[in-house]
Amino acid sequence: MEDNYRHQGKRKLLAEKLADKGIKDEQVLEAIAHIPRHLFLDSSFEDHAYQDKAFPIAAGQTISHPFTVAFQTELLQVKRGEKILEVGTGSGYQAAVLKYLGAKVYTIERQHKLYKKTANFLKNIGYSPKYITFGDGYKGIKAYAPYHKIIVTAGAPYIPKDLMAQLKIGGRLVIPVGEDPQIMTLLIRKDVKKFEKYTFGEFRFVPLLENKN
Repeated sequence: MEDNYRHQGKRKLLAEKLADKGIKDEQVLEAIAHIPRHLFLDSSFEDHAYQDKAFPIAAGQTISHPFTVAFQTELLQVKRGEKILEVGTGSGYQAAVLKYLGAKVYTIERQHKLYKKTANFLKNIGYSPKYITFGDGYKGIKAYAPYHKIIVTAGAPYIPKDLMAQLKIGGRLVIPVGEDPQIMTLLIRKDVKKFEKYTFGEFRFVPLLENKN
């Protein structure tokens, strides 16, 4: 699919709509206005790609509402050059937003079909993360820890201890916690053992799958 002036105009309007809904980070809004979200969707959804809606993607997963992507990203307070772990690569849209903001993105996907598809797609459109892998998101990616920031893009019934352990002191972990709906939760690591916790209302995500083996 192409990316034309019509798409670019719709993205600009979407960014303005998100600002009206309360997103204040200008860099996050710039990323939303720049990244061609329609390319991350099946072509049948192209005409609706710049609405603030979630859409199905491969393996029974979804691409999140643009507001949700922007909200989580704003909570992260991304700074250029930071190492960020993303749990739940999905369509790759959130990873692209983080990369646009200058982060070094490490991302993990539980669905093998989706992992392979998204890894190739991100490479083809010039948004390859620093590292992408297939695996259990509850375990994170220990080999590259610690991370300045961690973002989880699926609903977890609890906050995985492995993710907390992989966060730098002073780092931020953004994760939707609960069954349905989830509560958007921010943890800030104050020292080796202490975390501050903040909550930001209800959101709906597909569940974060755990490898029980």
